[in-house]
Amino acid sequence: MKKQVGAVIVAAGKGSRMGTPESKQYLRLEGKPILIHTMMQFEQMSWVDEIVLVVGAQDVERCTGWVEEFNLRKVTHIVAGGAERQYSVYQGLLAANTEWVLIHDGVRPFVTEERVRACYEAAVQQGASVLAVPVKDTIKQVNEAGMIVHTPDRRSLWAIQTPQAFRRSDVLRAHEQAVQDQVVGTDDAMLVERLGIGVHVVEGEYTNIKITTPEDLVSAQFWLQQMREEQS
Repeated sequence: MKKQVGAVIVAAGKGSRMGTPESKQYLRLEGKPILIHTMMQFEQMSWVDEIVLVVGAQDVERCTGWVEEFNLRKVTHIVAGGAERQYSVYQGLLAANTEWVLIHDGVRPFVTEERVRACYEAAVQQGASVLAVPVKDTIKQVNEAGMIVHTPDRRSLWAIQTPQAFRRSDVLRAHEQAVQDQVVGTDDAMLVERLGIGVHVVEGEYTNIKITTPEDLVSAQFWLQQMREEQS
């Protein structure tokens, strides 16, 4: 029987900005890979029914071992991703067996249950939703010559995060249409938007960082310390 809510955790990328031989999602924070910290967040959400993990083909075996080691019981599938994030998400969607899906970056381990729940509930009410935060800095549009050509109103700009929540049938159709049209989107919401489905923005938290650089690792250590102090 199809379940209600699933999380597709995407961690198939290699990433070069971290500057380490190991892929960023497998770097360790307090003895656990970043990816495991992320998955444990969703494992602890009682209303999330299943987790589908998407990783590189070469990493399926070790991730299977970690799922057992860290007792991640909600993981139903560990699948190999593709050359682009979009193709990896699609493989995860094919493996999922829920009416609704939360698509989340494997290197965002600090997303909170409160915000994930708000994102999901907005999707149920509105059809699709994403977590995002208002942009703090002034943004400039710059041409190829390095000249500013436009300054958009900051009040209308939001930095998009994950999870992004959709009805599985909608986002699956969006991905298949993108393949047909030879479109590679910047995120899953963009693909769903192409179908004419409105995507609702739910305000997230600035602590929901995506760990991609050495500076992000320093921030991650700080937030883990803060979380420990709050729990003690």
